Amino acid sequence: MAGLWRGCGRLLAWRPGAAQALTAGALMGAGDVIAQQLVERRGLRGHHSPRTLKMMVIGFCFVGPVVGGWYKILDQLILGTTKVVAVKKMVLDQGAFAPCFLGCFLAITGAMNGLSVEENWSKIQQDYTDTLLTNYCIWPPVQMANFYFVPLKHRLAVVQCVAILWNCYLSWKANRM
Repeated sequence: MAGLWRGCGRLLAWRPGAAQALTAGALMGAGDVIAQQLVERRGLRGHHSPRTLKMMVIGFCFVGPVVGGWYKILDQLILGTTKVVAVKKMVLDQGAFAPCFLGCFLAITGAMNGLSVEENWSKIQQDYTDTLLTNYCIWPPVQMANFYFVPLKHRLAVVQCVAILWNCYLSWKANRM
C-alpha cells in the first residue's frame, strides 16, 4: 500500500492533471458500483457495466480536469491560507462553481445516456434543485477543511475520497429514468 501511495505521489508531482483525472475517473466508477450494488441492489448479474464505464469517462474527462482547474483558479483569485480565506473560497466554490458544475454534470450524464435535448432538459429540471440542495448539506464543511488544511495539489484527491459517497448519490440521481 505504501508503494502505491508513493507511486501516486510521483505521478501527482510529474503529471498533476493526469493524476487528478485518473483519480476522479476511478472514484466516479467506484461511486457508480456502490450505487448499483448497495443502493439499487442490482447484484453482479444485474450490474450495468456500460453505466459504470460512462461514469468513469465523465470523471476522467470532465470532473478531474474541471475541478482540478477550478482549484488552481480559486487559489489565484483568493490568496492565503487563513480561516477567513478558507471561508471566502468555500463561499465562491459553493455559490458560483457548484451550481454551474452540477448543471453541466447532469447535462453531460443525460447526453451520454442518449437522452434527447428535450428529455435531458426535463431531467435536469427534475433533478437539479434537489441535487444542489443535497450538495449544500455535504460540501460546505468538507470544503472549509479542504481549503484550510490541504495543499492545492492534494485537494482534488481529498474531495474525491469524500466524494465516493457523493458520486454514489450523483450516479443514482443522474441515472434514474
